[in-house]
Amino acid sequence: MLLDTSGLLCLHFSSEPLHTQACIDYQKAKVRLTHSYVIAEYVALANARRFSRSSVLDFVVDLLSSPDVETAWVDEPIHRAAIELLILRQDKTYSLCDAVSFILMRQRGVSEASTTDRHFEQEGFVRLLQPAS
Repeated sequence: MLLDTSGLLCLHFSSEPLHTQACIDYQKAKVRLTHSYVIAEYVALANARRFSRSSVLDFVVDLLSSPDVETAWVDEPIHRAAIELLILRQDKTYSLCDAVSFILMRQRGVSEASTTDRHFEQEGFVRLLQPAS
């Protein structure tokens, strides 16, 4: 599964409503993939939500050093492919980070994302974190 920004937030903070589900999904996953843009967005989101900076940075350091998580470092070809996807999907409100995720998921054959973001479903992927209806 791809670990998206909202999925990392749910995984890290027990105060998040979908924390338990994020932990269950993480444990069950055979593949755990994230990328450098997700990590950048995660730090910014956690800061905006006023979570402890030291806790956030410790989590990121642990994530980057975990043998169970592959972190893809976004290079120019992936970045350009993501921009091209955004150009093709101007009717959507995808972020650049979303577009990079979609490119990497297709390249790696990953169909599920630990995310609350409906954009993943719009692009044909499985969103694992859904609020109770």
